[in-house]
Amino acid sequence: MNLIERFLNYTKFDTQSSEDSDTVPSSDKQLVFADYLKEELEREGLDDVEMDENGYIYATLKANTKKKVPTIGFIAHYDTSPDCSGANIKARIVKNYDGGDIVLSEGIVSSPAKFPELLDHKGEDLIVTDGTTLLGADDKAGVAEIVEAMCWLRDHKEVKHGDIRVAFNPDEEIGKGAHHFDVERFGCEWAYTMDGSDLGNLEYENFNAAAAKITIKGMSVHTGYAKGKMVNAGRLACEFNAAIPETDIPENTEGYQGFYHLLHMNAHTEEAKLCYLIRDHDRKNFEHRKDFIEETARQMNEKYGQGTVKVELTDQYYNMKEKIDPNMHVIDIVLKAMQETGVTPKVEPIRGGTDGAQLSFRGLPCPNIFAGGVNFHGPHEFVSVQVMEKAVKVITKICELTADYND
Repeated sequence: MNLIERFLNYTKFDTQSSEDSDTVPSSDKQLVFADYLKEELEREGLDDVEMDENGYIYATLKANTKKKVPTIGFIAHYDTSPDCSGANIKARIVKNYDGGDIVLSEGIVSSPAKFPELLDHKGEDLIVTDGTTLLGADDKAGVAEIVEAMCWLRDHKEVKHGDIRVAFNPDEEIGKGAHHFDVERFGCEWAYTMDGSDLGNLEYENFNAAAAKITIKGMSVHTGYAKGKMVNAGRLACEFNAAIPETDIPENTEGYQGFYHLLHMNAHTEEAKLCYLIRDHDRKNFEHRKDFIEETARQMNEKYGQGTVKVELTDQYYNMKEKIDPNMHVIDIVLKAMQETGVTPKVEPIRGGTDGAQLSFRGLPCPNIFAGGVNFHGPHEFVSVQVMEKAVKVITKICELTADYND
């Protein structure tokens, strides 16, 4: 089975994770694919293949050199986003893409007029959907690339490498992929998530992230006799949200700019609840943003009475740059691997987070490398065959260069 056959086979499994579940993994159907993937790793001859009770898969490609070489790892998640259906994916390959519109199915078109990134792949072979589901390149492309790279190294014993660990996990798309990851069992000095987007993408800066839950208590009184008595929690919710600067929302920010994102709001007269995502690359600004939320609540309580507005703030993850900076050899090896495989690096901050961010703060430096998918989480998602092949070459080159690494 080659790389593309492997990936297309993976897309046949519905592995959508669920935000409404308390189980691990969050959906039973993820375990169906996990079982298949574990068996595949065993068939391909990897060692120490195991899957724990939570669906986390670990395996080893044993060293083929007697040199003392750092044990490194490659990680990808196998769940797909709850944002779009991952069932009955009908993937097909558009050979030698000509730069025009791609008709996915009747009335559903991927056009470079709307998705200009298509033009970066003119002349390449693109894997697309039929426009009714996502594709699942996020992150089954990463899974396929890691497995393919291990098979290539297995068959090319002239390329020397140390122990290479691989791991595949559920529930990344709902922010829980690293929660049950066993760093000690993985046993690596550092690792890479293959979960980035287009060719050359290398990420080792991400948002600091928190969630803010706002609860507003109101007082319901008959509207005809409400003067001086009613406290309309729904109206106060609108007032709270109006305090958020319009310059600091996702729709108006890019690059290193942070934001507050109103994720959802449920309001009536007696009670209102708002949930915000708070994001900023700069740790000091991140703390200021959390302070702003609490100060807004304090001012409203001063205006409407103590206990009217309550805030619950929960930190979710932090900028991995803090942990990567003291370990820049991890990045230097990737940059050299890209250079030697003809890939131009694109070092960019992640306007989001990865499992690698959480793992970095648990003692496993773990930057993020491109897997090739574009337009994640929707029916216009696609991946280039040639970019996936480049990703495999980068992985194998990292393994080769690590064998020559001197601490």
